[in-house]
Amino acid sequence: MQGLIAIEKNLKNLFEVLETEGYEVVPLESADMDTVDAVVVSGADSNLMNMQDTVTAVPVINASGKTANDILEELDSL
Repeated sequence: MQGLIAIEKNLKNLFEVLETEGYEVVPLESADMDTVDAVVVSGADSNLMNMQDTVTAVPVINASGKTANDILEELDSL
């Protein structure tokens, strides 16, 4: 899958890796959730976007404990 990926700002190291692999990357905090293909979160904050009823139809990947390659494999399998 190559597409638009929203990433939490504290995962800056993934921006360059994903862009190198052909993904378009935007900060999660400014992303339009209707246009992204997947979201990558750090897992540090279980209350994503400070809302308890956040619902999204796109896959959300928890990056906690994963390498950039692990995340790439998950995105490629979508």
